[in-house]
Amino acid sequence: MEVHLLGTAGYHPNENRHTACMMVPEAGVILDAGTGFFRVRDLIQTPDLHIFMSHCHLDHCVGLSFFIDVIHEKNIENIFVYGAEDKLKSIQQHLFSEDLFPLQPDFHWTPLTGDDIALPMEGTAKTIALEHPGGSLGFRLEWPGQSLAYITDTTARVDANYIPFIRDVDLLLHECHFPDGMEKLAETTGHSCLTPVAEVCRAANVKQAVIVHLNPLLESNPPLDLATVDSIYHNLTLGADRMKVRFPANV
Repeated sequence: MEVHLLGTAGYHPNENRHTACMMVPEAGVILDAGTGFFRVRDLIQTPDLHIFMSHCHLDHCVGLSFFIDVIHEKNIENIFVYGAEDKLKSIQQHLFSEDLFPLQPDFHWTPLTGDDIALPMEGTAKTIALEHPGGSLGFRLEWPGQSLAYITDTTARVDANYIPFIRDVDLLLHECHFPDGMEKLAETTGHSCLTPVAEVCRAANVKQAVIVHLNPLLESNPPLDLATVDSIYHNLTLGADRMKVRFPANV
């Protein structure tokens, strides 16, 4: 299977990156709906879409309001939006308030209860609570012989609570908003620096990892120097908009 990175920035888009959105087209699975959500349109392969919301900060949910163009003439039968119940209510009440948006979407708002969610192609989705101001969720998606985890908007630590949750996953998409040296700001804002992300990958025995939710103000090329953490974890890649990543890597 392949995951398409449709938005790899955090907070706001820049000239090269839109905000958080990832998609596994053949299963109709979407992870977050930031400004990169408009790119879903060109990848739709299924009659149902399954959108998993990590939380409802605007850089992760504003793209839900793009739905009219995204599904135009695409023969979509159902759009399921999964998330914490209070976060889904906030999106409905605020993002889709009459003052902000004129049309109510015909979504199936589906609160996550802790039980596994059945996905197309014999897949399942599991969730875990993450540390982040206002709360956030991490996801682990599994299909026969294939697994993908998405951990965003949290502060990576070598003893993070989600390490057992992502252990041995084929592909980890993990946020890294800050370079090393900005640990205080990362802690305050609920985001991660590079070295702790690499330590998490090693501790969890992740097969491969891709960094997402990059700071849009990082203008150097590359925006993070992965060579500095190669001795900790070597199979780490910087995500980029429109990148496709196969998992497992050798399939």
